[in-house]
Amino acid sequence: MQKSKILLAVALFAGMILSGFQCSSTELTSARLYIQQKNFDKAIVVLKKDVANNPKSDEGWFLLGHTYGEVDDIESMIMSYDKSLAISSKFEKEINNSENFYWTNSFNSGVNLFQRANNTADEDSAKIFYDKSIDAFETAAKIQPDSADAYKNMAFVYMRSGRNELAIEPLQQLVDLKKELDGYRYLGEIYFTIGTSKSAEFSMSGNAIDSIEAAEYYDRAIFILEEGVAIYPTDGELTRILNSSYIETGRISEALESSKVLVEAKPDNEIYRYNYGVILLQTNDFPAAEEQFLKALEIDSDYENAAYNLGLTYVKWGSQLKEREEETEVYTDEDMEKYRQALPYLELIVESDAENAEIWELLGKVYGILSMQEEAMDAFNKADQLR
Repeated sequence: MQKSKILLAVALFAGMILSGFQCSSTELTSARLYIQQKNFDKAIVVLKKDVANNPKSDEGWFLLGHTYGEVDDIESMIMSYDKSLAISSKFEKEINNSENFYWTNSFNSGVNLFQRANNTADEDSAKIFYDKSIDAFETAAKIQPDSADAYKNMAFVYMRSGRNELAIEPLQQLVDLKKELDGYRYLGEIYFTIGTSKSAEFSMSGNAIDSIEAAEYYDRAIFILEEGVAIYPTDGELTRILNSSYIETGRISEALESSKVLVEAKPDNEIYRYNYGVILLQTNDFPAAEEQFLKALEIDSDYENAAYNLGLTYVKWGSQLKEREEETEVYTDEDMEKYRQALPYLELIVESDAENAEIWELLGKVYGILSMQEEAMDAFNKADQLR
C-alpha cells in the first residue's frame, strides 16, 4: 500500500474513533475525548481500566493499541492490537491500516538513517546512525514479522557497520520467509568467513576448540549453501562459496561435482571454468585443469588469474613428470616441455604484477630448470628486493 493511501486510511480511522461506537462504556467515551484532546496519557489510563473490567473488549484493546502508537510505544501497540483481533475481527481493517502506517514510518526512517551513516565521515557519528537505523528496522520487523524487506535491510546495516555475526539472525529470517538469493549468499559467506577465521586462530594457537568451532561454521555454511544451490543451481557465487567450504572440510569430490554442473550449464562462463580448474589443480588432475584454464582464457584472454594458474599447472605437472622419471629411471623431455609451457604465462603475470615476490621466485625456479641462468638470477634478485 502506498504511503499516501496509508495516511488517508489513518486520517479516516482517527475520524471514526471520534465519531463513536455503539454500546460504549464510560471509559471508552472518556478515552475518545482524551484522544481528541491529544491527552494520550489519560486515554491510556482509562482504556487500561476498560480492558481490566472487560477483558473481552475488542474496542477497548483496539483504542488502547491506537493510543500506544500515538506515544510511540510500538510493542504495547502490537500487543493491544493482537488482543483485539483475538477477540474479534471487527477492527481488523483499521488495525491493518494503522500497522501499515507505522511500518512505513519505521522502514523509511531506517533507510534514511542508514544513508546518513554512509555519508558521515566521523566513525562515532556513523555508528550512532547505524544503531538507530537497526532499531528502526527492528521496529518494522516487530510490526510486520513477515516483512522480509525489514530483515534484509537490517542485515545490510549490520554488515555495513562490520557486525557480520549479528547479521546472521535477520539473514536467516530472510531465507525462511522468502528463500531469497541474497539471504543464502550473505549467510553462507558469513559462516564461511567465521570458519576461516577460527581455522586461522587454530593455526596460531593450536587450541582444539578453535578447530572444532571452525568445522561447525563450515558445516553451517555448507548446510545453508546446499539449500540455496538447490533453489538457484546456476548461481556461481553460491557455488563458489559452497566449493570453498567443501574444500576446507576435505569434501573435494563434492566440490568437483558442483563445479562441473555449473560449467556444463554455462560453458561460456570463464569464472565457472576458472573455479573448476582451481579445484582440479588441487587434486593434481593437471590435464583437466589445463583444459579449464585454457577455456577460460579462450573466453577472456585478459583473465590474469586463469593465466597464472595455467602456468602453475604446468609447473606442478612438470614436477610430477620429473619425479616419475626419477622413480622409473626412464627419462624423456616431457617434464621440460611442461616447464617451457609454463614460462609465457608466468612472464605475462610479472609484466602486470611486477611487485609480486612469490611469482618472481617461481619464475626464477622455472628459468633455472630450463638452464636460463642469467634470467633466473635476475628473477631471484627481484624477488629478494621485494621481500
